[in-house]
Amino acid sequence: MPDPRFYRALSPQPLADLALLAGAVLTGSEGAGLVIDGVAPLDLAGPTQIGFLSDAKHRGQLETSRAGACFVSAGQATPAGCVALIAPRPQAAWALASTALHAVIEHPGGTDIDPTARFEEGVDIGQGVVVGPGANIGRGTRLGAGCVIGPGVTIGRNCSIGLRAVVGFALIGDRVRLQAGAVIGEPGFGATAGDAGIMDIPQLGRVIIQDNVTVGANSCIDRGAFGDTSVGENTKIDNFVHIAHNVTLGRNCVLAAYTGISGSTVVGDGVQFGGKAGVADHLIIGNGAGIGAAASVFKDVPPGEIWTGFPARPIKRWMRETAWLARQAARRDSKDRDS
Repeated sequence: MPDPRFYRALSPQPLADLALLAGAVLTGSEGAGLVIDGVAPLDLAGPTQIGFLSDAKHRGQLETSRAGACFVSAGQATPAGCVALIAPRPQAAWALASTALHAVIEHPGGTDIDPTARFEEGVDIGQGVVVGPGANIGRGTRLGAGCVIGPGVTIGRNCSIGLRAVVGFALIGDRVRLQAGAVIGEPGFGATAGDAGIMDIPQLGRVIIQDNVTVGANSCIDRGAFGDTSVGENTKIDNFVHIAHNVTLGRNCVLAAYTGISGSTVVGDGVQFGGKAGVADHLIIGNGAGIGAAASVFKDVPPGEIWTGFPARPIKRWMRETAWLARQAARRDSKDRDS
């Protein structure tokens, strides 16, 4: 279930009602009275939760899922114990169902610092700071002027939250530095086609930032779609870096300015990214790897290897190819001058 510090569980719904809301067709009548209390990915769903299958290549997840119900496209069957709801767009139907079962906890307003927020001794609160209900701020932490700490957020000890930084849906360790304008925990980029056009998919996860992490000015770390986006201890992130939803960053990584890591990518320990490096989604970057400046990574990178270029490949290969191209260009120029 989504973390109750950040998300409010709404009233459970009969499956027949969710089918009507989502524009799905409930197969058979035996599941109509099943009461659903939450949405979840297939690999995490339980008997009172509903998942979705939008791509046949993930069929194996459905076969092993404990979900009580699942939105599927026409022609897809569900295993015993999982009720099928036929929908033209299963992911969009799942997104609609989630709005009936989960809601974001918001700051109720009326006061900048909610009376239920808890502060250890020695917290330095700047001018115009907003702290939501149920937030916890550790000893010796400084909250810079104009920063916003959302409901349920936990920030450890001796942290520095910069001017106008925004932190939501996050659990943050000790000695973490968020520089001015950093945004932690906003919704990840999830969208799908619905009946009325492109629609947002609710993001129901969190951000976990371990000890001694630095996040530069105006960098963004999106919360998970359902699970967590996580940053390992002692990782250093430059200004204007984007970490997408469900990314796992290891320990002691370094990310230079304008780096972008796409969703669900797993980055090992000690990985270094040059400025403007870009990584596609659902990849694995091995421990100790290096990604050159402006490289565009579309494949898994083995541990310890240095890749660069567009598309990125091992640096020795890139250097050979670049040198060969330079020689060919020089020969062509020589021929043009001689002709």
